[in-house]
Amino acid sequence: MNIRTVKNTEVHKLVEIWYEGSLIAHDFIDKDYWKSQQTEMEEKYIPMSETYVVSNEKDVVGFVSMMDNYLAALFIDLKHQGGGYGKGLLDFIKRQRENIQLKVYKRNKKAVNFYLKNGFVIKEETLDEQTSEEEFLMEWEKG
Repeated sequence: MNIRTVKNTEVHKLVEIWYEGSLIAHDFIDKDYWKSQQTEMEEKYIPMSETYVVSNEKDVVGFVSMMDNYLAALFIDLKHQGGGYGKGLLDFIKRQRENIQLKVYKRNKKAVNFYLKNGFVIKEETLDEQTSEEEFLMEWEKG
């Protein structure tokens, strides 16, 4: 497992991973919403965040994007989920931070459980105004 800073030439690949992952993990949100966010992900969100990619021997298989101590995105290519890449990226970021916050959709049980298992606690329940979906604000603090 290799983790490094994203290259500009890889941003499009990250948007593909994000889009495909979002459709599956957030199947309770209309797919047109995710489609409408692709350009902003590629031109705004990924370029303005601190983004690291994880790769196997051949390909980039996932990424994490941070905005200061806020985990804005953590996505692993569908074919590579369950291989430890997400935990690897999360551990990599935890070594660089004293605390991390994130928001996750309440109905995305797989992600909620992943973060709980990795030491995050639910701080509050909020409503995502763009999607009208309930979400959890979660936080991790270095022990």
